[in-house]
Amino acid sequence: MRGVISVAGYVPYRRLDRSEIAAFFGLGGGTGTRAVASYDEDTTTMGQAAADLALRSTAVEPAALWFATSAPAYLEKTNAAAIHAALRFDPAVSALDFGGAVRSGIGALHAALAGSGRTLVVAADARDGLPAGADEASAGDGAAALLVSDNSEGPVLAEYLGGASRTLEVTERWRIPGGARSRTWEERFGAHVLGPAAAEAWQAALDASGMDDAASIDRLAVTGLNSRAVATALKAIGAKADSLVDPLINAVGNTATAHPALLLCSALEHAVPGETIAVVALADGVEAIVLRATEAIADHRPAAPIASQIAQGGSLSYGRFLAWRNMVTVEPPNRPAPARPSSSAASRRSDWKYGFTGSRDRSSEMVHLPPARVSQKGGAADDMDPAPMAHISGAVASFTVDRLAYSPSPPTVFAVVDFDGGGRVPLELTDVDADEVHVGMRVVPTFRRLYTADDIHNYFWKARPLRDGVSGGEPPGDSL
Repeated sequence: MRGVISVAGYVPYRRLDRSEIAAFFGLGGGTGTRAVASYDEDTTTMGQAAADLALRSTAVEPAALWFATSAPAYLEKTNAAAIHAALRFDPAVSALDFGGAVRSGIGALHAALAGSGRTLVVAADARDGLPAGADEASAGDGAAALLVSDNSEGPVLAEYLGGASRTLEVTERWRIPGGARSRTWEERFGAHVLGPAAAEAWQAALDASGMDDAASIDRLAVTGLNSRAVATALKAIGAKADSLVDPLINAVGNTATAHPALLLCSALEHAVPGETIAVVALADGVEAIVLRATEAIADHRPAAPIASQIAQGGSLSYGRFLAWRNMVTVEPPNRPAPARPSSSAASRRSDWKYGFTGSRDRSSEMVHLPPARVSQKGGAADDMDPAPMAHISGAVASFTVDRLAYSPSPPTVFAVVDFDGGGRVPLELTDVDADEVHVGMRVVPTFRRLYTADDIHNYFWKARPLRDGVSGGEPPGDSL
């Protein structure tokens, strides 16, 4: 049996109320909210967050990491490598990018399900559009991760029954390298070409999985960036209304490359043993996959359910959203921007910079952050064990609000964090408003982008509040 071993979605903390767009411009907007990646998040950090959550629910270690996005932080350089480093994977675990196209997310997942080996499929996207445009309002940012393997490696939550693909060369949505926004042809054209392809792929997927018709599917997600084409596909499929998975458009928005995987994660969080789940994604053709939930799904406990993440979201003003997306330029703090980070220094300190791994003195058990060769307690030299801290919660011991230091979103809040089980380090706080911070606040590390200088992204760890319903720490110990 081959299928999904573990799943997790990641929804950024901030939410933009779409009504603010119309209030600001007098047009555009809509109802509901869209998820917004913070100024210090990109597709790499969101992908890492989803992957980390997925791996917390299983002991199975992947042999490969596939990362898909239409908005990569780098071209030429492998973005999956930063996720690989932040997850502290062994160098023998391969890391590959499936980048550029919206279809790459569902395509990578389909390839993993139809293939072999232990593959962690990660999809993420950060979506933009011109102010007051349809893409800006309907889009959303987010990520999802699914570990795919055989049941010989661990309990399969959802067995892969079959799937099908239909590929079309059609210029229905496109963006050239360096382009600031997507371009689209009229929606009727997309519906005209994608609708019939969806019907063909759907029937082929049912045949491959041994299903009779749409009535055999308990949970169905049909998604794509052309809403008219999605509606046409739903009609062609003949889907039951009560089988449709919440598309999350009103609360999160369409996360494009990540959306088919995010909807599958959401469906599996609510599935019961024996239910069949299907995902149909429209982009340059159609990808359709069908799975069946196993008995193991009943014991699955997500580290951070998608519904809980949605419920815990915090509001974001439209003005700040525009500033974060570089649509407007606001007056920066007085102090200059930092210099570019050193590639050689980052390579020497990779375990600390990407893996957030300190050192623990074997004799005194004192945790040193950053890692040290000589213990501050007892003076023992080179007698340390690694101390992974990425999953360890802590408390704010003291903090300061700095309105002068460089930040893409001032003010900057710095805190001294005392970690459970030992270890103290100053960290920048994120996903929090300055007036919320207080001594004793519970926080957990989160992988973020500090800044970008000379086209080099400086990734490191910050701390975010540990909110109800979203899992945080676990006891210290070696991980992947």
